[in-house]
Amino acid sequence: MSGTAAERLDRFMARANAAYYAGRDPFADFTTAPEITQAFGEILGAWAAVTWQAMGAPDPVLLVEAGPGRGTLMADALRLVGRVAPAFGRAIRLHLLETSPRLRASQAEALSGTGVVPTWHDRLDTLPDGPFILLANEFLDALPIRQLVRTAGGWMERWVEGDRFVLRDADVQPVAVPGRSVAQGDVLELCEPAMAVVRHLTERMSRQPGAALFLDYGSDRPGTGDTLQALRQGRPSPPLEHPGEADLTAHVDFPLLAHLAREAGVAVHGPDGQGAFLDGLGLFARTERLAQGRPPEQARALADGAHRLAAPERMGRLFKVLGLCHPTMALPGFGREEAS
Repeated sequence: MSGTAAERLDRFMARANAAYYAGRDPFADFTTAPEITQAFGEILGAWAAVTWQAMGAPDPVLLVEAGPGRGTLMADALRLVGRVAPAFGRAIRLHLLETSPRLRASQAEALSGTGVVPTWHDRLDTLPDGPFILLANEFLDALPIRQLVRTAGGWMERWVEGDRFVLRDADVQPVAVPGRSVAQGDVLELCEPAMAVVRHLTERMSRQPGAALFLDYGSDRPGTGDTLQALRQGRPSPPLEHPGEADLTAHVDFPLLAHLAREAGVAVHGPDGQGAFLDGLGLFARTERLAQGRPPEQARALADGAHRLAAPERMGRLFKVLGLCHPTMALPGFGREEAS
């Protein structure tokens, strides 16, 4: 990927990540929760089954995953669903939101033994109509962001020129979020694709049963700051260097997404810490059951994986969980204190 002309940050990030995911195995650079322990996908499969019951057990129902990675999460979820909630399993019509041909092939292989044949989509708006449950683990963080800078004269925007930022007049105003104050010199990030995802889902939820669960890293309180980061060859890298060779991400603005959903009239749960959420759904109990009868080193690996996902000093507090659903529903797993 090359080019020296100034380019708006979100366009630079979109091009860089498209090149990165098309040409590299991203899991050589980072590890996501489903790859840490099978209990993660199983817990989310159980969550989806309970949510389906809360929807009135519609048959058929769309089970959608946005950013399914290697397919590990969904394979683990479907394996548990087939064992403990077979009626839900029979109702599922599986849809995967994935643009990478390389990752689609990995997902097809991972799901080949589940008996469920997925349909792939490049965009959310090509999903068929009907009741749905959407899972999205570390999906929003890779969507391109804009960065606005508050100046004495108004809003300016960061553009990329070579390996440095330049400021240009902003042609957009940020959405006002209750509790957020922006001082002169502050950077405010704006992820328009994430906002579009929430607006699309809330529009669907206004007319039919639906639920969405987002797990990602970000803040549960309104704030400001530059959170753009890059991983290259498994290590942090300057975000503007080596475009197309590094995974670019930014923290998810959960307060903004929750605000948009509330304004649209849907029920909002969270954002809560991932540790409290997974603990409330039985992560540690499931881990203990998986460890029974296994060699000590495998049992330790399972316990270490659960600790990594839920401990506040690991992923438990940095990662948040946001649930959205039709206003007549309630979602399991929310409202607990932080797991220890």
